[in-house]
Amino acid sequence: MPRDSFVRWLDELSGDDTDAVGGKSANLGELADLDVPVLPGFTTTASAYDYYVGETGIHEAIESELDGLDADDVVNLQRRGERIRRTISEASMPPQLESAVCERYAELGDELGVDDPEVAVRSSATAEDLPEASFAGQQETFLNVAGETELLESIKHCFASLFTDRAIAYRENKDFDHFDVKLACTVQKMGRADLASSGVLFTLDPDTGFDDVVVIEAAYGFGEPIVQGAVDPDRYIVFEPTNGIVEKELGGKSQRMVRRNGGTKLESVPDAEREAVVLSDDRIRELATYASRIEDHFGTPQDIEWLVDGELDELFIVQARPETVHGAVEENVLRTHELTESGDQLLEGIAIGNAVATGSVRVLADHREMHRVEDGDVVVTEMTDPDWVPVMKRASAIVTDRGGKTSHAAIVSRELGIPAIVRTGTATETLSNGDPVTIDCSTDTGRVYEGELEYEVTEEVIDELPETDTEIKLILGDPDRAFSLASLPVDGVGLAREEFIVTAHVGYHPKELLERNEEERFVDALRTGIAKIGAAFYPDDVIFRLSDFKTDEYRNLEGGWKHEPEEANPMLGWRGASRYYDEEFREAFRLECEALRQVHEDVGLDNVTVMVPFCRTPEEGTRVLEMMAEYGLSREETDVWVMAELPANIVLADRFSEMFDGFSIGSNDLTQLVLGVDRNSEKLAPLFDETNEAVTRLISELIDAAHRHDRPVGICGDAPSTIPDYADFLLDADIDSISVSPDVAIETILTVAELEDQT
Repeated sequence: MPRDSFVRWLDELSGDDTDAVGGKSANLGELADLDVPVLPGFTTTASAYDYYVGETGIHEAIESELDGLDADDVVNLQRRGERIRRTISEASMPPQLESAVCERYAELGDELGVDDPEVAVRSSATAEDLPEASFAGQQETFLNVAGETELLESIKHCFASLFTDRAIAYRENKDFDHFDVKLACTVQKMGRADLASSGVLFTLDPDTGFDDVVVIEAAYGFGEPIVQGAVDPDRYIVFEPTNGIVEKELGGKSQRMVRRNGGTKLESVPDAEREAVVLSDDRIRELATYASRIEDHFGTPQDIEWLVDGELDELFIVQARPETVHGAVEENVLRTHELTESGDQLLEGIAIGNAVATGSVRVLADHREMHRVEDGDVVVTEMTDPDWVPVMKRASAIVTDRGGKTSHAAIVSRELGIPAIVRTGTATETLSNGDPVTIDCSTDTGRVYEGELEYEVTEEVIDELPETDTEIKLILGDPDRAFSLASLPVDGVGLAREEFIVTAHVGYHPKELLERNEEERFVDALRTGIAKIGAAFYPDDVIFRLSDFKTDEYRNLEGGWKHEPEEANPMLGWRGASRYYDEEFREAFRLECEALRQVHEDVGLDNVTVMVPFCRTPEEGTRVLEMMAEYGLSREETDVWVMAELPANIVLADRFSEMFDGFSIGSNDLTQLVLGVDRNSEKLAPLFDETNEAVTRLISELIDAAHRHDRPVGICGDAPSTIPDYADFLLDADIDSISVSPDVAIETILTVAELEDQT
């Protein structure tokens, strides 16, 4: 047979060659035409694999081992798989195939200017990396391969890995004929990631399917420990439309895989490197640029492996394949899981899957104990790798001590549709076999609760919702929910609260961090939170409200007691606008402005509007705007709204209209101050009425005055969906937008659409 029927150069390939060389090799050939850096190399073909199986006479032996296989019988599966792999690996390489491989290997050495170049040998299955089925991680990779003998042995072992236990079980469960899948071997120059870094990325958020971001995980050394969950990588999120960095989350990175004595080993990472980011901002953006280029070319979200060669200080794409989880889900259905019962929390970690599950704990030391798992168990282990797939599908949830959002446990859990909590730290020590638990992954923080708690699953089909003339927006505090809510058919965010970000992701009073010279901690957390929300709803407006902590709330933050006075009535005290220009707080306000400046200029999110709360007088408004400009938020480039929550904002609406770009009615505070009712008083609760004529008349007056000055007016609160006729009143008053919490957004859209049809 001609040599080219056995081996092909990567740069000669395209997507049309998938059947001949597998998805991985074909995709690498496509990348060469996209100006995407790929390590030089060649690939064996599917014909070479068939030739090997045919010439060595091992087909019948493999077929015999597979006859009558029950993939759910883990012990029997392991026994048969081992015999098949041994049969393939121990066969002799046919001379014609050996000659073709060795000749191409020598030519690669000539191109690189070295004899016996070091290469990596990776599998490329002909059914791998296709949109309808992911075979990710099922076959083997061999690193630091040098010399003809070692190369030929690696190729044979690569052929044998087509029949790993996990691959056999996967094909059985997916109804693939074992002999319809062929294996090619990608042979590339060995990238020296051991001297730099490597990782994985997705061109969407792998948890929610939000597709305007590139999510990158990076660690030092070779990338296998990231996929295996053996290392906690850095995590970066890049907003694709602007190539701006939304988030940089530092991972533990306690170990890295490096070359030693012709093989690889894990070594400890020095503290200074653990505490530093793996990739520079320029490298993150470079990687995101290539990722977007690859996604645009293939027309579908991508799962990409990459490395930085430390000798060359250059970035290379090692693999690109279709992301198979969210490409196959029904995008127009919003599913929400919510606990309806409380319980004692045992652990927490990173949530995977946006779901809730219950089951009995099954703690496993390694995959050899898989036979102990019963259907519906919660599998608890230090970490998983591809060998765990046959049993993971039987679990109701996965909990691991280690790993990140793109670790094996995370990827496979998403594909199987089961929740997982990774990086708990102590799950294998804290949880006991047989104990009933609840796994709550309904938020970004995964929590393990004692006992099997009650929960609800709701579904909303969002493509059948009517359009409304009145804008329906969200009230949102938790930025970790933003990507999962981005598919809601709303018109942006009418109120994004700073307080949640500070409380949940900072925990310190800003003046305490200034005192400790840790102001970047505050700015970074705030910028990341704002940017996540802004990116999720881009290009629709996101109205971000500046801090509106009251003094008693500030005192609850770490160090707050040192920086806050005690007030008899914090609700009417030192809050909102009055803080920003005060000499005692202006440096803390500078941090808020700096976070917003970075969101606008560095991330490129020009859809984020700033809102000033509790602004008592026009003079206060002027002082705040002057300070914002001083701190980098000029009025020419930044839209600024004002909360209309004081009677003064409405009485002087004409003057407030001259300095602000819009109004947002805070109906709770407005009702409180119009009626003189403490909204927190149980005794006065019957008097707190947002439908009181005094309140509604002021709202109508504000809308009329604002519209005379061409200023929009929105309202924030769930009254339109919870109080009969309130939405009708707002539409009659010609409100421009209504902002509600996510759980009532669908209901509000339906209500408003029905009312608009009646007019």
